[in-house]
Amino acid sequence: MNRRKELQQQAKEIKIEAGIYQVRNKVNGKVFIESSMNLKTINGQEFMLDMGSHRNRKLQEEWKAFGKEAFVIEVLEVMKIKEGAGAFYDPKDDLKKLHAEWLERIQPFGEKGYHEAP
Repeated sequence: MNRRKELQQQAKEIKIEAGIYQVRNKVNGKVFIESSMNLKTINGQEFMLDMGSHRNRKLQEEWKAFGKEAFVIEVLEVMKIKEGAGAFYDPKDDLKKLHAEWLERIQPFGEKGYHEAP
């Protein structure tokens, strides 16, 4: 087997985990809750914040004001994807529901977070 095929096979075998994570301000306790179909990509959030291009303006402003050392990115829950659920199963729907549950649980609105009140 050539090297390219080996790498392709390895990529297929890597388990992708979906779930919920938060960006938490260690200074004031505010949180930003988000979901991802691939939790391995959450370091992209830090990159966007470093570059000044994050879509959440409140979070971006405080990242700039406090510095990246004042924040921590933490996985809150890894979603269990249903095996053999059929052709019409979309894990994105489950992830959306899980995200809503975490928003309800933590209530990251106003002084507690970076989300707009529902």
